[in-house]
Amino acid sequence: MKTEDHAVAAGHSLDPARWQEAFECLMGRIAGRFKRVEPRRRVRRLVLGLLSDLPRKNCWTIAEWAGESTPNGMQHLLGRAKWDADAVGDDVRGYVVEHLHDDQAVPVVDESGDVKKGTGTVGVQRQYTGTAGRIENTQVAVYLIYAGQRGHAAVDRELYVPRSWTSDPERCRTAGLAGETAFATKPELTELVRVAGSRLRVEEFFQSGKGLAGLDEHQVRRYASWLRWVTLAMLAHAFRTVVRRTNTSAALHRTASRRSPVTRSSACSSPSSSSPSTPLPTDSPGPPGDAAARPDPRPATTSDKTPKHEDHDRQLEY
Repeated sequence: MKTEDHAVAAGHSLDPARWQEAFECLMGRIAGRFKRVEPRRRVRRLVLGLLSDLPRKNCWTIAEWAGESTPNGMQHLLGRAKWDADAVGDDVRGYVVEHLHDDQAVPVVDESGDVKKGTGTVGVQRQYTGTAGRIENTQVAVYLIYAGQRGHAAVDRELYVPRSWTSDPERCRTAGLAGETAFATKPELTELVRVAGSRLRVEEFFQSGKGLAGLDEHQVRRYASWLRWVTLAMLAHAFRTVVRRTNTSAALHRTASRRSPVTRSSACSSPSSSSPSTPLPTDSPGPPGDAAARPDPRPATTSDKTPKHEDHDRQLEY
């Protein structure tokens, strides 16, 4: 197990080997979307960074956490490297449905706003956002969430592009949008689905997606970079959800079969058909006081000071 992998798994205070097995299965699932080995390796480090305990997650902090001297490589991965974010999005959707399949699951669509500085970030304008509960300078996106008894995770996303942007083709082109991008109201982006009993799970997704997977901490300006960051954050969140569900299933299985031999199965198989003998690490903080005892997931050479690279109006052209 590589040092950074072990650090993330150890930071979750549970079995690193099982965590590693599940993570490698996930990376193998998307590996074919990256034709070159360099972006394939870097996306692995970026997703590990999204799964880490970093207090802020963006290209600067993740690059430092991964031992890279600059964020250039991470920025290149998001902005200029050759890979298809929509194809990876398809992989996320397949992964979620395979591992969280539930006949009673429902698709729920909801929006989430991220408060931003400046006017250069794609789609940003002063508008109401439920996240802040008021009118703010905000970027708004619509998410499709698979919500079931086994867990909930986002399986699709779309950026809301306001009329103030679509009426300015040059501004759209500068941000990486097609100059002829047409305005669509939020309901027109997708058919909004409101299902009784699903609201809580949706709110939980946004809280965990932003707090644990860095969904809103991207600090990117252009559309392609936004799409790639959000897709990888969805992937990281889906992994956390599946790992948590598998860990719960393993605990129930051990309780029910204490007197029977347990056959260990591959973490690549669906949890509904597997009987893992050891639970996978989750994002659960554990009992009170446990978090303080967990090791820092960053390499020992990394400074404990938060990098001063969090100003969104710095030169972020990716």
